Amino acid sequence: MLDFAIDLAYRAGALARSGLEREHAVEEKGRADLVTETDRAIEELLVGSIRSRYPDHRIVAEEGSNNTGSSAYTWVIDPLDGTTNYAHGVPLFCVSLGVLQGEAPLFGVVYDPLRGELFTAYRERGAYCNGRRLQVSQTPSLDAALLTTGFPYDRFTQPDNNIAEFSRMVLHIQGVRRTGSAALDLCYVAAGRTDGHWELGLHPWDTAAGALLVAEAGGRLSDWQNRDWTLWNPRLVASNGLIHAQIVKVLTATSAR
Repeated sequence: MLDFAIDLAYRAGALARSGLEREHAVEEKGRADLVTETDRAIEELLVGSIRSRYPDHRIVAEEGSNNTGSSAYTWVIDPLDGTTNYAHGVPLFCVSLGVLQGEAPLFGVVYDPLRGELFTAYRERGAYCNGRRLQVSQTPSLDAALLTTGFPYDRFTQPDNNIAEFSRMVLHIQGVRRTGSAALDLCYVAAGRTDGHWELGLHPWDTAAGALLVAEAGGRLSDWQNRDWTLWNPRLVASNGLIHAQIVKVLTATSAR
């Protein structure tokens, strides 16, 4: 299944790459929640291929092409993570495929077609980028850390929108980046390129592959209160483990104000 998923990711990535320079048909699911014709084309490719190969597998996909099967395996798909970037021609996006066995993540694949980077993780077998084993960073303190974050689509009307947390966090860290792709953010934590990521308003397709990469690279995952995190929890902190409690402390202190 992992080999099949990798092949799918390459095919989906080629489709995304070929369509990047075209004028896009963009729909608004919400004020800051976009979908393009490429999202739908990639999802059709992925879901159709999975249904053909594994007709009894369950599928949960961002654009709604789901499948209710009898298998213990569930594919959790984001056909194009970073759609807003893609629609504006910003070259930062990816394809994300995660597979659950029951409720537990089994493997994940994230493919960045412009950089040619294939991130993979398999439960209890490690995390890799293009065959190179990944390990989270060893940054020991928050004041030396580079973090990433994101903001929910309903931030215009929802006061619980990460803006206060962002404003407070930026005073405690060396730097923060907002890439627009949660899946790649998590891959970068796994690769040691960044030291942690926090976000709310996440969906399973945002994190199914990337969170497993962080765990398999020796990182730590929790919710914003430092409790055990599950795929269905929209609030995530992912880190190298060494600075995890410090990130949570800033978040909880902000929420308590």
